[in-house]
Amino acid sequence: MVLNYIWIGFFLIGFLVALFRVIGYYFRDFFLEHLNLVFTLADRDVFTAIVQSTFDMARSSVEISIYLIGVMTLWLGIMKIGERGGAVNGLSRLLNPFFSRIFPDIPKNHPAFGSIMMNFSANMLGLDNAATPMGLKAMKELQEVNPDPDKASNSQIMFLVLNTSSLTLIPISILAFRVAKGAAVPTDVFIPMILATYFSTMVGLIFVAIRQKINLFIKVVLSYLGVITVIIAGIIFYLSRLPQPMMASRTGFAGNFLLFIIIVIFIVLGIRKKVNLYETFIEGAKEGFGVAVKIIPY
Repeated sequence: MVLNYIWIGFFLIGFLVALFRVIGYYFRDFFLEHLNLVFTLADRDVFTAIVQSTFDMARSSVEISIYLIGVMTLWLGIMKIGERGGAVNGLSRLLNPFFSRIFPDIPKNHPAFGSIMMNFSANMLGLDNAATPMGLKAMKELQEVNPDPDKASNSQIMFLVLNTSSLTLIPISILAFRVAKGAAVPTDVFIPMILATYFSTMVGLIFVAIRQKINLFIKVVLSYLGVITVIIAGIIFYLSRLPQPMMASRTGFAGNFLLFIIIVIFIVLGIRKKVNLYETFIEGAKEGFGVAVKIIPY
């Protein structure tokens, strides 16, 4: 319902502001004498610009949608290979003691655990293009066990908060943007970003856990959080001792190398289990295409 009001507001507020600017143009002499601010906002052609922008954004939306379809088909195809080869289940079992505590409503060994784990991993490596399809797949699978389809479940809320806070150990995308924009020292945000995303994730986890009455003060949860904290402290210590130029090259290599290693592991395990990798990839790609088509209108 809130999105409905926001969507309506875009049009009505836009129309009123544009009308105000047109009136300002035709009565500019009066406004120039009494209200200089209004005159500076005067624009006779504002409605032409508004209508033209709808066509411009329509073209942009198609370009984004085509890119989204490509990303979704690629990564959900890879994900399907990981599922059939047993890699996703293996990684899920590794993290299941932790996930089962913070997502108590998800059935044991449910596929959503694998998608959630892959989404968190991609986010930690700063690989947004890989994280997005995994996140959409996770939400789709969480919806399958949602007792009230018209309302977000506790598990969906917890996942959305943790995905948004997005603990990032290697912010590859941000560093790439800073390099492209000519930042003098592209890596000077590295350690602050690790700290910021670590604390935002902890705050999000604690707040949602309190709201959902999830006990975080148990040995299993504290052990996992302790290991994550030690890893982050180690990364910060290691990076703080590197020269700035070397930091960017090493972190960029590490993130992409680890992601490709995951893909290779998926393929090798699939070969070991005698999975038809190509057909499996196409099956996952079709699923990715279907997910992309469903979200394109939004």
